[in-house]
Amino acid sequence: MTATARRDRSLWVQCACTALVALGAAYASYRHGREFALRFGADETTAAIWPLIVDGLLTTATVELWKTGLGSGRWKAWLAFAFGIVLSLCANVAAAPELSVFAVAVAACPPLALLLAVELLNHALKRRRAETANETGTGNDKSDDETVGSVRLAAVSGDPRPPAEPTAEQRMWVYFRAQAAHGRVPTGAELDRVAGTNNYGRRVLRMWHEKGLIASSAVQLRRQTR
Repeated sequence: MTATARRDRSLWVQCACTALVALGAAYASYRHGREFALRFGADETTAAIWPLIVDGLLTTATVELWKTGLGSGRWKAWLAFAFGIVLSLCANVAAAPELSVFAVAVAACPPLALLLAVELLNHALKRRRAETANETGTGNDKSDDETVGSVRLAAVSGDPRPPAEPTAEQRMWVYFRAQAAHGRVPTGAELDRVAGTNNYGRRVLRMWHEKGLIASSAVQLRRQTR
């Protein structure tokens, strides 16, 4: 079995486990949420709808977190998800028969397990997308022209001879070219994940814009696709 097949299988297992956690959390959340709403003044109809509102918010935020290229709007999805988790956590803890450590742990388990499962799956999906983009970018560079790819990397770093070990900026450039070939511009956070840096991708993007490298790269890609 190849490494790609193993990664795909592990990702599917993780997706299935996250779905099981979500189903269990939804069941517990609905029961406890309905009891919570009834206890604190809601009528029968409102109490039956209230857990659906919370779970709907969590589902929407979860789907939004799994999308790519959110950029600065990502904090809104996390805010909605955290708000839904807090509401679900309050409802579950309030449904505990007594305020003992074990009773609270049992009641708080579903929303906290969902929070951790979604975050772990989110990291796995982002890592898989980055690996796929790197593989695609490497394959395209080799099949098109290895010499031209080396010259482009050298032009980005300002070094006439590319080093044997690519720098962080060169790895970012390879990833940028692969994403640009698919019609999208990666964010600075994506470049940081690819190169293993912190808060460096934005500066690199700004520097590329100032040097005109991004514009010239887009022109070259358009010419190659004609």
